[in-house]
Amino acid sequence: MDAALLPLAEIPSPTRGVWDIGPIPLRAYALCIVLGIIAACFIADRRMRSRGAPPWVVLDIAVWAVPAGIIGARLYHVITSPDAYFGEGGSLIRAFKIWEGGLGIWGGIAGGALGAYFACRRLNLPFAMAADTLAVGLPVAQAIGRWGNWFNNELYGKETSLPWGLEVYNWDARAGQAQEVAGEPIVLGVFHPTFLYESLWCLGVALAVWLLDRKYRFGRGRAFALYVMLYTVGRFWVELLRIDDAQHILGMRLNNWTSIIVFAAALVYFLRVQGPQERVTYDEQGRITVVTPDEAPPADETAATEEPAAAPEEKPEEAPEEKKTEEDSPSASGKA
Repeated sequence: MDAALLPLAEIPSPTRGVWDIGPIPLRAYALCIVLGIIAACFIADRRMRSRGAPPWVVLDIAVWAVPAGIIGARLYHVITSPDAYFGEGGSLIRAFKIWEGGLGIWGGIAGGALGAYFACRRLNLPFAMAADTLAVGLPVAQAIGRWGNWFNNELYGKETSLPWGLEVYNWDARAGQAQEVAGEPIVLGVFHPTFLYESLWCLGVALAVWLLDRKYRFGRGRAFALYVMLYTVGRFWVELLRIDDAQHILGMRLNNWTSIIVFAAALVYFLRVQGPQERVTYDEQGRITVVTPDEAPPADETAATEEPAAAPEEKPEEAPEEKKTEEDSPSASGKA
């Protein structure tokens, strides 16, 4: 490769992933996760309000779903990548150091769904409706969260000479920075930026779910099932590029098998489950009540209520003509 073109032919990686603000370390990985959660809550709130939910009820769900999701994501990572924690030279204490990276999306979805289900039961909010309203914000959160992998110089793909290859450094996860020699970071190589591929794919998933949901008005969790199907397709091919340590079954990475199984389950659910889009209402105390389809006024009634309003407008126009006719009659009879 021409050395003159080298700066334009690579995506640089950060040399630091943590900054100390006094005694408090600010970690880019955690910051990306927090920003993703905020974005997901904002989008979900707007979608929930459009279905009659109280403003910011999504925060009542997030209080349960976010911690459960993080715990589930960490457990999935530790179980599927046990060598760093239970293998030779491993340390179980590192399982609690989430800031070093290592959150499995499948465990995150399972844990988050469990926490959201518990919150929805407490709020009397249909769980399927909550899932559908999250189906756009969740992939946006994933897209933002993937940039935490960029800051940590992790989860990259195979070596590549493509112009958008990612320059990766030897990384010290505990220090949160690149290893250096004579003040210069040690370059590990140029690899596929799988974090970027997945981030862009997730944004595409969010857009597709939003557009299709607007057109077909999915209900009973079908929008969420659509999100799961689209995401697993992208995760499958991205996973084929990754070279980080992973469990293999029949020559294929565990996450690929998980993608296949989850896609199949979501497809079956999407095809078999039917029903209208759920809506709710709430009173002054914020108590939520589910609105059945029969309680929603049909479009015909709205059109019908507008028709009688136009009829009285014609009467004032006819009244002067009748009055004028009555006034003309006496004068005519007087002449007779």
